[in-house]
Amino acid sequence: MKSLEEHLAEAAAFHGESCPGQVLGVRLARAGLRQAGIDDPLAEGARKKLIVFVEIDRCAADAIMAVTGCRVGKRSLKVIDYGVMAATFLNLESGRAVRVVAREEARGLAAAYASGEGGKYEQQRRAYEVMPEAELFSFEEVEVSVPPEDMPGRPLSRVRCQRCGDHVQDRRERVVDGAVLCRACAEGGYYRRHS
Repeated sequence: MKSLEEHLAEAAAFHGESCPGQVLGVRLARAGLRQAGIDDPLAEGARKKLIVFVEIDRCAADAIMAVTGCRVGKRSLKVIDYGVMAATFLNLESGRAVRVVAREEARGLAAAYASGEGGKYEQQRRAYEVMPEAELFSFEEVEVSVPPEDMPGRPLSRVRCQRCGDHVQDRRERVVDGAVLCRACAEGGYYRRHS
């Protein structure tokens, strides 16, 4: 695995800046990989051995992507936005899943690790680089069941919505009163079509 400094530089380049969330995400990813038994997620053949479930759509998610190589488009990164600074690392080979949660208390400890480093965000950024993992994160072994339609690889199915005509992949369709519908037609979407 790359060094912490290399991961921090890559994450900052990917995200566009270095910030406390980036540092926390890099450290979280490195710890999660180790706990799940993944030595190098970018090694040949390793990409199909890992799925990461990220529980927040903030800076740390970009850092986790940079370190793990997991991507939404490769179906190896799942964003389940609970608004929690946490991620679960699932080793598909062993079945081991570890959920890593950032400790809220770490924010308050930052000044002790990086006093005189500028404002509170700069102190957090610097402190998160050196704080012991036990003060940054809690770890929990969990069980994660991934259905076949959510696994990396080619789509398992493709159907056409009987209302709007959109094609729906991987069993995301809904059946309402016998009609096969996309989720937007069945449940309402985040967008509204113009008549």
